[in-house]
Amino acid sequence: MSNPLAMRYWSTLPHANTDVTRIWLDAKLARNAAGGEDFLIVYEGKVIGEVGASRLPEFGFILHPDFWGRGMAYEAASAFLSHAFSTTNTPEVTADVDPRNHASLDLLARLGFVETGRAARTFLLGDEWCDSVYLRLARPSGPSDMFTKPHSP
Repeated sequence: MSNPLAMRYWSTLPHANTDVTRIWLDAKLARNAAGGEDFLIVYEGKVIGEVGASRLPEFGFILHPDFWGRGMAYEAASAFLSHAFSTTNTPEVTADVDPRNHASLDLLARLGFVETGRAARTFLLGDEWCDSVYLRLARPSGPSDMFTKPHSP
């Protein structure tokens, strides 16, 4: 959570130190205890990202740049979507993405998300205004394990 490249399109500035990350993680755990659905992405014993929803239907994900381009974000998002649709009655999952974040927009399109709108200056991060692309994935009519099938990057 301290890598500026990873945090470029996240909802907070990079964490200044491990104390800030610890506070963030404690808040995630508290939200999960209250019904949140946040999951850490772990690879070879190391936390490399996060996927989930503090409150459905909106979900998000972040992955350390060292692991970009390997299909890990797709795998984590797929697993989360399968989990969300099989364990809740949410009719949809939504995402709010900065339009400059082409990799996330492409990943969400591969997962079946469709754009529902755009808005300018929706979020102030530090001293920079960010825009939003809004996306939606309707509950699948078939088994929710459709998200865990192999994909081609």
